[in-house]
Amino acid sequence: MLEIVLGIDNIVFISILVDRLPHEQRKRGRLIGLSLAMVMRLCLLATISWMMGLTSEIFSIPVHPLLWNTIPYAAEHAGQLGISGKGLILLAGGFFLIWKATKEIHHKLEGHEEAGHSVKAATFGAIMAQIAVIDIVFSLDSVITAAGMADHLSVMMLAVIISIGVMMLSASAIGDFVSKHPSVKMLALSFLILIGTALIAEGFHFEIPKGYIYFAMVFSLGVEMLNLRIRSKGGAVPSPH
Repeated sequence: MLEIVLGIDNIVFISILVDRLPHEQRKRGRLIGLSLAMVMRLCLLATISWMMGLTSEIFSIPVHPLLWNTIPYAAEHAGQLGISGKGLILLAGGFFLIWKATKEIHHKLEGHEEAGHSVKAATFGAIMAQIAVIDIVFSLDSVITAAGMADHLSVMMLAVIISIGVMMLSASAIGDFVSKHPSVKMLALSFLILIGTALIAEGFHFEIPKGYIYFAMVFSLGVEMLNLRIRSKGGAVPSPH
């Protein structure tokens, strides 16, 4: 169940990227993208001892004393903020997510999709390469969570395979829904900016509780579902006068 929850952001990202492909390639793109996610997670699980070593500090950066209270890690380490291998991956992934989501929002607002530019620019190989890169980032939380809950590698791998299977079954419906409703796609892109910001914060040892992030996402999605329901009934609620 946790693997499925942690994979929701992965599905959203894949759905948004695949939506820029020609319609006949989207289903294959989703399947390949999720297959890449499964391969990444299984490979990282197979090197779990190396993965846990990524938490070791590589270098540190000084933090201004006024910021010590906002970053507990810095206060505990005499104003030094340690950066690990995992932190570097999270930082790179967070910046990539924010850049990609902002770029997609720009395309949407400027009307590039309607003009046909986005489909021309998005080749199948380029989309798969972007999915593969971000799959590494999304796999970190998944693998570390699995390692913390189970002692046997076979159990961890089975959980990953089952969760990816569930995602494959639901990815098409989620992708079609996001593609069909532009406002939902904009909301999903906003979610990616939120997730990217959380990744950057985590890379700097500033933990944002996942519950806050998921609550904000679910609440926003609930409001959007109500808006879609109202629009499907013919627009705004009529005035009693």
